[in-house]
Amino acid sequence: MDRPGNKLIGRRRLYLCTPLVANFESFLENVIRGGVDMVQLRDKSLSDKELIATAQVAKKVCKGFNVPFIINDRPDIALYVDADGVHIGQDDIPASLCRKILGTKKIVGLSTHAKEEFDASINEPIDYISAGPVVQTPTKPGRMGTGTDYIKYVAAKSKMPWFLTGNVNPETISDYLNSGARRFVVVRYLTQSKSPEQDATNLVNLLESYR
Repeated sequence: MDRPGNKLIGRRRLYLCTPLVANFESFLENVIRGGVDMVQLRDKSLSDKELIATAQVAKKVCKGFNVPFIINDRPDIALYVDADGVHIGQDDIPASLCRKILGTKKIVGLSTHAKEEFDASINEPIDYISAGPVVQTPTKPGRMGTGTDYIKYVAAKSKMPWFLTGNVNPETISDYLNSGARRFVVVRYLTQSKSPEQDATNLVNLLESYR
C-alpha cells in the first residue's frame, strides 16, 4: 500500500505527545531543540476553541523547526489548522474517513494494543502505528499494559513505521530497544520535566549510543 505520509515521518524517532502545559510555546521549542522530531497535541480537557488556539501555537513552532505536527482524534481541526496529520485510537472515527477528510499527503496514525489490532491495521490507509502502552500509564486510565511480547510481535511483522508507547524514559528505553523498538512516543518524562531540553537530549543520546 502506498503511504504518502511516510515521507514526512522519515527517520523520526522521538515523538512527543503532549497536553497544553505551562509556557507551552517555549516548552515545545526546548524539547525540539533537545531532539524531539515529531509532536502530537492530545488534550481531552480543552474546548474546541481552546484546542484550535493551542494547535495554532504548536503548528507555528513545529513548522519553524520542520517537525511534523499531529492532532489527536480530530481530523476536522487538523484540516482547519493545516496540521501535518491526525492520530486516532481504536474507538475513534475510521482511518478511511480521516484519509477522506485530510487527503493523501497528510499523516494518519493509529493506536494498536494487541496482535489482532496490529493485523487489522495492515490494510488501513495509515502511515504509522503506535504499539502499547507496554505498561499501564496515567495517560491511558483503565488500559492494561501490553507487555513486551506484543512489541516483539510488531517489530517482527511491521512493514510501516511504528512507535512504542508506555513510560518511555532513560530507565526503560534500553529494554524497549532490546525488544525491537526504534521509535518512541514520550509523554510524562518530558511534559513533567523541569529541564525538558536536557531530558530530550538524554533520550536521544541513549538512542545514539544503542546504534
